[in-house]
Amino acid sequence: MTKLESKTAAADTARPITEEADFLQIKAIDHVHFYVGNARHAMHYWWKAFGFKPTAYSGLETGNREFASYVLESGQARFVVSAAYTPSSELAAHHLVHGDGVKAIALEVEDVEQAWKETTSRGGKTAWAPREQRDDFGIFRTSAIFTYGETLHVFVDRGDYKGVFAPTYRPIKDKEAVSSGLAAIDHVVGNVALGKMNEWVQFYHQVMGFRQLLHFDDKDISTEYSALMSKVMANGNGRVKFPINEPAEGKKKSQIEEYLDYYLTPGAQHIALITGDILKTVDQLRSNGVEFLRVPDAYYEVLPDRVGKINEDLKAVHDLGILVDRDDEGYLLQIFTKPIQDRPTMFIEVIQRHGSQSFGKGNFKALFEAIELEQQERGNL
Repeated sequence: MTKLESKTAAADTARPITEEADFLQIKAIDHVHFYVGNARHAMHYWWKAFGFKPTAYSGLETGNREFASYVLESGQARFVVSAAYTPSSELAAHHLVHGDGVKAIALEVEDVEQAWKETTSRGGKTAWAPREQRDDFGIFRTSAIFTYGETLHVFVDRGDYKGVFAPTYRPIKDKEAVSSGLAAIDHVVGNVALGKMNEWVQFYHQVMGFRQLLHFDDKDISTEYSALMSKVMANGNGRVKFPINEPAEGKKKSQIEEYLDYYLTPGAQHIALITGDILKTVDQLRSNGVEFLRVPDAYYEVLPDRVGKINEDLKAVHDLGILVDRDDEGYLLQIFTKPIQDRPTMFIEVIQRHGSQSFGKGNFKALFEAIELEQQERGNL
């Protein structure tokens, strides 16, 4: 057991999970940074398939000799895709092991030094200490700690920076996007190994000051063949939500085990993007060539009795393959893409909320069965 794991395990008895302190005061998810094999191709994919507008570029032309990088935005959601110029680069090594995947989930804070001190004093492992990058547009401040696998949380302060994204990045002005209506990042899900979920729940509680929002066990998320368990951690204002998944014992291989087999370490499994009109968004994404999982038609036969009246047209919901669930606060609609790269690792969720702040518990079984059909086709079930 590592020193960090010993501390978080001890904290399980030392500090109840209900006693959290929102000491980080996170404003929002600033951006999600992908390390990829070809940044230009990845930029084009997010631009043309998902409707993200390319807004900034860093590379040889801007003085960046290490990697090519593009910033893309849709509403308040911001993605960064970067690829190495040389095989000896850290980016190249990450891509060799994991394929395309999330390296960093960046969080906007008031003070990166305070965020770094608070998290590292509670057991967080430093990726880099507070540092400043300067150019003609001001000072860009960051610090970073490690979370599950090789994933980082980067703390970002843009208070004294007026540039397009960060030093070495320059604006992209010639690429307009056809928006699909994706407005913001709703949550980011992490997959960890069997028996490690509670350790990382304690990490987010102890090191980050998050609280546990929800808990799903293997009875909630299971089929005849496989199962998983999940706990949802959220910051104080509820704007940042990180569900943590681990596999559960089953007859066959779960989606979490398949992910770990191909990503090779824990990592970000999917990003949920929120929209105000899921029918319009999914229709546009399908037209753009985005492929989604499909549940059996029998799901829709019982849908009206299960969820009651909704504002959306049920035929359109069925035709587009959208899932619906209801709780005490309202209802939500959601749909999941197939893996967005060759390795069966990361995918995207599109979600619309009508009051409900849950995660679609009533859809878990149907969704899991659809995923298992895909696993079976790949020979990985």
